[in-house]
Amino acid sequence: MNARVHAAGAHPAQQRDEGERLEAAAAVLALLADRTRLALLRQLTEGEADVATLTAGCGAARPSVSQHLAKLRLAGLVSTRKDGRRVVYALKHGHLKRLVTEALNVADHQIGHLPPHD
Repeated sequence: MNARVHAAGAHPAQQRDEGERLEAAAAVLALLADRTRLALLRQLTEGEADVATLTAGCGAARPSVSQHLAKLRLAGLVSTRKDGRRVVYALKHGHLKRLVTEALNVADHQIGHLPPHD
């Protein structure tokens, strides 16, 4: 069944829920569309890290990294915990790890590092 036929038969509440779902997904993808945020998230796919480690790994200035991490935290994509005076960041859920990994896999195909795969 195609999406148009399905949507035509959906109740208004279901259509609204789907609209909210699409809006939330678009917001997540918009956050990932920034090179620095994507680099930070890619680092966090490997495990927890503090701001100093993340700054060294992505090559951006520390104030910029802190601002990007704040946006990711406010969006609910990363969590924080205190470790003494350090703040340690982590991905909030595995879905985000898979999303970042798949986005980078698509990039590999786009730039020719991997053969096309359907």
